[in-house]
Amino acid sequence: MARSAPVRLLRNHINPAPLMLGNDKVGNCTSVGLANHIRATAALAGFQVDIVPENAISFYSRSTGYVPSRPETDQGGVEVDVLACASRIGYDVPHQRFYPLWGSSEPEDLNALRLIVAGFGAAYVGVQLAQADQMSGIWDTITPGNQQPGSWGGHCLLVWEYTGTADDDLVTVLTWGIRQKCTWRWLRSRLMEVHGVIWPQLVLPGGLYPTGDDLEKLRAENAAFLGN
Repeated sequence: MARSAPVRLLRNHINPAPLMLGNDKVGNCTSVGLANHIRATAALAGFQVDIVPENAISFYSRSTGYVPSRPETDQGGVEVDVLACASRIGYDVPHQRFYPLWGSSEPEDLNALRLIVAGFGAAYVGVQLAQADQMSGIWDTITPGNQQPGSWGGHCLLVWEYTGTADDDLVTVLTWGIRQKCTWRWLRSRLMEVHGVIWPQLVLPGGLYPTGDDLEKLRAENAAFLGN
């Protein structure tokens, strides 16, 4: 993470095709975030993975204990626990199951966050939303309303692209089935946690990941860094 991330990352020509997957009815954003991460990464390679709401709700139940017949169990998920669960049992989609590899970064390190977005397709992050974020338009810290992080609750979303690295440059996040714009100053004020996720099953026939990276080379470099 010592190297500099790209100063801008523009993906206007690629549709990550985020889906709602039931997050308008239950608090399964941590599960939906993984599903949309799969879809966003696949989109970088020019194809797509079918995922239906039942997949996202089923994994939400398996990773958090949510029981559809008991609304009181709809308490959301802890991202690291959800990621660990996906690594152990996999994430089921129609006709296949995905197992992620993942790691975490300090939320204060925006350069590392940008490296994750560029190298892994998207960053899987947790934010503290404010009531002011209920307003339509670009999420920013200078819009009217209550800007207290957490006053609207916690949420999981994906960071997908950005126009630059200045405070007022725009970042595209994937949430609630749309591409939402925000500023870096907004994201910095809301971030709680940042995670990088890789899906080995999305490696292309030529051996490269959809972002263009060599996954086996990455494994070797990781092993060398860890002294294995």
